[in-house]
Amino acid sequence: MSRAHLIVFANEKGGSGKSTTAVHVAVALAAAGRRVAGIDLDSRQRTFARYIENREATMRREGVQLPMPRHETFDPMKSAQPLTERLDELMGQYEIVVIDTPGRDDVHARAAIERADTLVTPINDSFIDLDLIGQVDPVTYAIKRPSFYAEVVWEARKVRARTDGGTVDWVVLRNRLQHLEARNMRRVAAALGDLSRRVGFRVIPGLSERVIYRELFPKGLTLLDLKAIGEDAGIAHIAARQELRELVASLALPDLNLAEKPGSHGPLEMVAP
Repeated sequence: MSRAHLIVFANEKGGSGKSTTAVHVAVALAAAGRRVAGIDLDSRQRTFARYIENREATMRREGVQLPMPRHETFDPMKSAQPLTERLDELMGQYEIVVIDTPGRDDVHARAAIERADTLVTPINDSFIDLDLIGQVDPVTYAIKRPSFYAEVVWEARKVRARTDGGTVDWVVLRNRLQHLEARNMRRVAAALGDLSRRVGFRVIPGLSERVIYRELFPKGLTLLDLKAIGEDAGIAHIAARQELRELVASLALPDLNLAEKPGSHGPLEMVAP
């Protein structure tokens, strides 16, 4: 079996929608018939793991089958093996491994980034979150210099290149986009475009600010599951599923055929209007 594709969701600032996005991507890929494993590195908060546990409980309660990635929490105080060894095992058994990291500096998160094929950094569409990766001039709103997190990723990329010659595709994902165009949005977009050319990342649209994402967590559901559990797919939900489809497509995962497999529910079928 070929080596799995490793997707790491990482951002040292909390509240960016990192875990919600990680779960939706993992489920969307599982819905496409991919063999997906997920690791939650935040052994204290466990948002990714709790989301999937809620999903398992809903399946039992409602008597339905939903696309499910395998999942586990890595706790360095309890694990019988180092993260790198456990990751090697999973990457030999699955096609895709998704890692959700804590919203803080963490030695295991850095190790995961050094192994990543795709690094996804969700940020809210604001200069507060942008400051994580680039400092902005207060008058011109131009990028003055990369920030500490850009340096963290730069060092991780160098380690990856020295280790196996591989590259890390860094994707900055703009979450909680507002539906109305605003001057602040244009300024953030321009600053991100400038920084992306200097630091070397891609910018893609993420998930908008919608109440539905907060409502789905207690049941562990994603936008892909509403039809399966008999909920009405209103206009807002249809638009949100379209966002998810575009997000997954924008990740541009190499060597992965996301077309529907026989007996599966491919993402294009499940999330299309």
